[in-house]
This record gives sequence, structure tokens and C-alpha cells, in this order.
Amino acid sequence: MSAQVPTPPRWARWLLIRLHPEDTLEEVEGDLEELYAYWYRRGERRATFRYLLGVLSVLPPLVRRRKRKEDYYQPPSNLHPTMIRNYFKIAYRNLIKQKGYSFINIFGLGTAMAVAMLIGLWVYDELSFNQYHSNYDRIAQVMQHATFNGKVESQVANPALMGPEIREKYGSNFKYVVQASWPGSYVLSMGDNHVTKEGIYFEPDGPAMLGLRMLEGTYAGLKDPYSIMLSESVARSLFGEMDVVGKSLKVGRKYDVKVTGVYEDLPYNTSFRNVKVIMPWSLWLIDNPWAKTMTNPWGSNFSQTFVQVADKVAMNEASKRIKNVKLDNVGKEEAKYKWVVFLHPMSNWELYNEFKNGVNTGGQIKYVWMFGIIGVFVLILACINFMNLATARSEKRAKEVGIRKAVGSVRSQLVNQFFAESYLVVFLAFLVSVLLVLLLLPPFNEVADKKIEFLWENPLFWFICLLFIAITGLLAGSYPAFYLSSFQPLSVLKGTFRVGKWAAIPRKALVVVQFTVSIVLIIGTIIVYQQIQHAKNRPIGYNRSGLINMGVEKEIKDHYEAFRAELKSVGAIEEMAASNSPLTGIWNTNGGFDWEGKDPGLAVDFPNSNVTYEWGKTIGWKVKEGRDFSRDFATDSSAFIINEAMKQFLGFKNPVGKILKWEGEPYTIIGVVSDIMAESPFYPVRPSLYHINSDNLQNLTLRLNPAKSPSQSVVQIEQIWRKYVPNVPFHYQFVDQQYGSKFASEERIGKLSAYFAVLAILISSLGIFGMASFVAEQRTKEIGIRKVLGASVLNLWQLLTKDFALLVLFSCVIATPIAYYYLNDWLQGYDYRVTISWWVFVVSAIGALLITLLTVSFQSIRAALMNPVKSLRSE
Repeated sequence: MSAQVPTPPRWARWLLIRLHPEDTLEEVEGDLEELYAYWYRRGERRATFRYLLGVLSVLPPLVRRRKRKEDYYQPPSNLHPTMIRNYFKIAYRNLIKQKGYSFINIFGLGTAMAVAMLIGLWVYDELSFNQYHSNYDRIAQVMQHATFNGKVESQVANPALMGPEIREKYGSNFKYVVQASWPGSYVLSMGDNHVTKEGIYFEPDGPAMLGLRMLEGTYAGLKDPYSIMLSESVARSLFGEMDVVGKSLKVGRKYDVKVTGVYEDLPYNTSFRNVKVIMPWSLWLIDNPWAKTMTNPWGSNFSQTFVQVADKVAMNEASKRIKNVKLDNVGKEEAKYKWVVFLHPMSNWELYNEFKNGVNTGGQIKYVWMFGIIGVFVLILACINFMNLATARSEKRAKEVGIRKAVGSVRSQLVNQFFAESYLVVFLAFLVSVLLVLLLLPPFNEVADKKIEFLWENPLFWFICLLFIAITGLLAGSYPAFYLSSFQPLSVLKGTFRVGKWAAIPRKALVVVQFTVSIVLIIGTIIVYQQIQHAKNRPIGYNRSGLINMGVEKEIKDHYEAFRAELKSVGAIEEMAASNSPLTGIWNTNGGFDWEGKDPGLAVDFPNSNVTYEWGKTIGWKVKEGRDFSRDFATDSSAFIINEAMKQFLGFKNPVGKILKWEGEPYTIIGVVSDIMAESPFYPVRPSLYHINSDNLQNLTLRLNPAKSPSQSVVQIEQIWRKYVPNVPFHYQFVDQQYGSKFASEERIGKLSAYFAVLAILISSLGIFGMASFVAEQRTKEIGIRKVLGASVLNLWQLLTKDFALLVLFSCVIATPIAYYYLNDWLQGYDYRVTISWWVFVVSAIGALLITLLTVSFQSIRAALMNPVKSLRSE
């Protein structure tokens, strides 16, 4: 210290110690000497003393008595109610003062929290799937692995003997073993009241196993073969009231049954959500006597088997014990399929329902993880906006921090103040998010195929929300709180405080993170859309335009030719055919095939469709070799038409005329047709056969007359239908709609990804907009000087947008490999998939850049057009 500057008085040293209790004595001495020398040299000693005495006057407890440093007056606790109230009062005033900044933070964070909340509700719905059933963690479906055509396939269909065999030989491992049919539509009649509802046949223990909530009757209601259990909604629609146990109704105009129970309608997030009617398995056996007279009962898989594991038995142990239950009961030929029986737990039906080559490869769980991560990242994007805007305004808030510290605020109080602002913003954003969720939940449910409700009465939900607010407030406010509260008052009040050239680096890094996430979502949306379109544009092997599908009733089977002729005579249709499987599905497969050159050890199983003669003409399939079925050839009753996949599998260069034996009977191949897309369009078409057979026809396919409007044709079809089947509701579906449903899952994922990508871009753009506003405000005088010196609007626009554009381009460089890695991995789950092209990344980068430039340009051009006279005379 210079000789001409006197030593600072003891009271000044004492005062600085009080103002900076967190500093060491050496730091206090240094600050005091520097401050005292500065003001003394400027000849403002009196003014300095007056200032220090003024500060001292606001701290009366300090002048009452002298003590040691550690005994001096301490400020009130940071958690004192008065302090907390002040924190939030000041936070509120700051929000009101900076309306634009507050809107960006609250709306951006509220939108992000709404997205996270919607995703959270969706994830909760997925994770709680089937939990309505009280014993869902001990219920399982019996499935089978088998080696077909050289590959291990997994199937849920079982022989009807599976349930009784497990019950007899392994009963001690299970509380319930239940054989069941496949769900189907059934006509229920009560007088003149006819309704069609989905139902299922269960063995008597089925309702107890599922833990149905009985409103009337008991679980024992299915012991009588001619009984029925109804859901509450069906009971009311048929009888108009409850108290229906003991009343009779007719099923399918064939069986009179008595109502023995009414159960609560199952929620939407259960595997049995559409089951409105439950009937006894014994009634199904009466209606299908062939099931008891089959020559190879263990070789026919046409039913389902469900079990509930006994309380003290582990699921995997029970699964191991029954693995050979089928292999022990089949003959030598059937044993070639290497049957392995196993249990698939109910808790895995929704999330882990995909099998590949005998291994469970996951399923919906990958989307749970994906959307969960998206929700977290979208929330982080909004938190980044908060942190960026708070730190960008640090120079303005530096003076506030300096003055607060000068009048006695300690750093912990400043940290609490900034956290108060953060939590106030987060709380207001939470209120906005709840409002947005209530508005968006109906359309979100429609897109996601859900019936999610806001969990008003769920304590866990509100606990998670509070935790959500706490974590988000901490995440969003931590950086501003600790960064801004670290400013030294000495440099701030002297006017020497500068944030420095490195201060912007964290903000830039956070902007890069924001746009990296957004660009990955954009690329993902494009790839999902491409994959769906790639599958949609795949050749399907027939002309689905103008085709409708209908179920076959007994009266139609008995008068098939008359029904077809009448429809054609009125001009409603061009042609009609029947089959045992719908055009867009495979309901029947068969083994027992042999051909010249076949490997004796190869076990095969092919889709094998019963069709009528006009099948090919009706659907418009493309005959590649040979000919179509024809009534002019009596030998066609023992002929096959195969698809191209079957030709390739058989290895015949010229298959027409070759003999294919089925269960020892010879069939002649008369034609080869293009592969028909009957199953998933994302996987290869299976080798398939078609043959003439009028047995077990369950579906009608009609080609409407193109000369008439579809609605007019459908009216005529319904009129003729009612002549033959007066008491069955007329129901049909366009094949276009049935085929379109194959893309439902992927389209839902695509739409949700697109919505989340748009919201991520919106949130990122809000942050960029706020940053651009601040930069333009910060450089107002610089812009004015540049304009005076001749800079054009374009020059100024480039100056203000260049940095943001570079950040976005850098984000593209980071996002590209990340997106490629994860999307390529996702595509590996599809055999028929699109190739990721380079232009997807270029388009995504250009899109992100354009969005950024449009966002920044508004503020940049506005600042560039400002009158320089106003900006230069601001002080």
C-alpha cells in the first residue's frame, strides 16, 4: 500500500468482516485496502465515509456492542417464514418486471412438463397393463416353441388336450388351469333385441383366475354348459337394468342360455378389455363336436390355455416342469417339430410379446424406454432455456447481487432467492402443464389408442408431481443460483465486473444439447414415416380396391350359390368368394406335406387356405405361372395353387404339374401366384398354398360393382342379407381398412414421435428467441454504431444470426451419428425395412437451420431496423 494512503480504520475492517462472513481474514484485508486506496486517491474520503455510515445505519444490532468476530450479529435463518415470504415476493416482482422472459420460461417449461406428464401417464398405463387382475403376476399363458421350415416359431395356439393334461400331471404346480377359445363376435338375442358382442369360452375356473369383479352371481356360474356371464354394459343394453341373474337369452339364434353372473366391465388397459360375454368351454365343445373326434388331437392347435401358478411355486420353475408335456404325447412325425411348452407371464403380455427364433426379443417395452427418455429430454430442454436466459441476463443481475451482498446478504440467501424464483416459475409452469394435459388428453388418447384418465385421486401421482416439481426446480435453478450468487460485490460496484469471453460457453453448450435432441427427434420422425411408407408401398399381390369382408352365417353357407347369384343379379357386386381365413390374416396352417427332393428330417408347416373357385377372380390375384381354379376342371378339387415364396421354398424351377402330397394324398400344383400380403407387411411372406374346399368357410370376400357407389352397393347387399339372415346384425369391413390396421402400431409411434419432435423444436425455438432478444438488446449500441458507419440490414442480420447458425450446424454434426446408431438398431427388428439415406440427415439439418434462422431473424431484423439515434442516446 502506498505511503500517502493511511491505514483503514478498525471499524471499516469490522464492517467488511460482517458483510463477507464467508471470506477469510486475508481476503477481507485485501479488499479493504484496495477499496480504501481507490476512494482515498479520488479525494472522496468524506463521501466514502458517509456511504459506509449509511450502510452501517441499516444494521443497528451491529453498533450496540463490540464482540469477537464469531460473536457478531448473524442474519435471520434462511428458512425463517419471513425470509421465505420475502424470497417469493421478490421472485414474483422479478417475473412481473420481465414479462417476456417470464412468458418464455413459464410457457416453455409448462409445455415441456405437459409433454413429460402425458408421457408419464402413457408409461404408467403401459407398466400397469393387466394389473386390474388381482393375481396378474401369477397368471400366464401356455405357449409353444416349434421348429417349422427350419426356423423356431413361437405360438399361443394349443391343442384342446393341453389344459386337461397339465391339470392331471402337473396340477400341484397350479392353482387354476383353464382352457379357452379365441375371442369372437357373438349375436345375443333377447326377444326382438339383438346385439353383437365380443365373447370368449372359458372353463369354469376362468372368471376366478382373472379375478373378475362380480356385480351379480358368483365365479361358479360357468359350471352349467348352458349358462352365460355378461359384462355390466351388455346386461344393461339387453335388459335395460341390472338384477338379471336367472334370466334367459339366446346365443347365435341356436342355444338358449341362462345368465348366471354379471361382472364389472374390464378397463381398457387389459388384454381382455373387449371381452363382454363369457360362456362355458363345455358349450364350445357341444357347438364344435369335431374337436372330440379328431384323429390327431395333439397335432391340432386351435385353442388357448391359461394358468395361475400356485402360491409357493416360482413361474420359471413351473414353466420348466411342463416343457415336455406335448412332446411326451405326440407321434414320431409330430415330434420332428421339437415342441417345447413354456409359460408366458401375464405381466409380459403387453411389454414383452415378441419372439424371434424362440427367444423373447422384447416388444412394447422399447417404446416405453424411448418415450420415457424423450420425456426427460424435453423437460431438460425447457430447463436449459431457464438456465440460458438466467445466465445471459447475468450482467443485469450482477448489480443486484452486488448491492444485496453490500447490504449484508450472504451467499446462501442469494442462492435461496434464485431457487425461489426457479420454484415459482416451475409451480406456475406446473399449473399451465395441468391445464394443457386436460386439454390434450382426449386427442392424445385417440392417437395413442388409449383411455388414459387424469389421476386426480391417486396419491402416488401427486407425490410424483411434487417430486417432479422439486427435481425440475432444482435442475432449472441450480446453475443460475450458484453462478449468479458467486459474483463479487467489489468488482460489481466498482464497475469492473465482466462476465468474460468464457461465460457464454456453457450457454452455447446447452443450446447445442437442445438442438441435438431436437434434430435426433426430427430424423427419427422421418425414418419412422419412411418405414411405414416403404411397407405400404410394398406389392400386396391382389387388388384391394372395392373389396369388403363379411362373416359367414349358417344360412349363407346353406344357400351360398343362391346368395351369390342374387347379389350379382342386382348389380351390387362383380364377384364373391369364401375362405376359411380372411384376406388380411391367416387362421389356418398345416403340416404333413411331402414332395420330391424333400429332406426327410425337415418339419414343415404352411398357411393352407380353403377357398371357393372364384377366389382368385374376386381378389384379383396375379397368376404368374399355370392357371387359376376353374369349375370347368373337376380335378381342381385335388389341386394346389402356391405362391412365389412356396415355389422358392420347394426348389422347383417349373412347379406347375408337380405333385405335392398332403397327409399321403396327392395334389397337383396347377398355378403360381404373386405373394399375397396376408400378415405383417414388415416381414417376409410365408410359403402358402390354396385349395378348393367348402368346409370350414368362415369369411366372405365381395368385390363391389365399380359402376355403383360403394354406399349404394352396401345397401343392396344388406337388403339381400336380411332375406337370408333376418335376426343377425349386418356387419362388414372394407379390406382397405383391415389392411390399414396392420400399420396402426407403427403409425401411432410415428405420430407420437412427430408431435414430440414438434414440441421439442418449439421449446428450443423459444429458448433461441429469448437468447436472440437478449443479444439484440445487449448489442443495441454496437448495432447503432455499425449503422452509422454504413452497415446494411443484411450485414447486421448476418452478425446477429451467425453464432446461432453455427451452434445448430454443430448440433447436426453430433446428432447424425447418434440418430443413425439408434434408428438403424430399431430397423433391425423388421425384415422388410427401409435403408437410411444420407439426404434424411441433410433435410433434418436444413430444417433445423431454417427454424433457427426464422426464430432469430425476427429479433435480428427488428434490431437492425432500429433508429441508431435512439440506440446511441440511450445513456
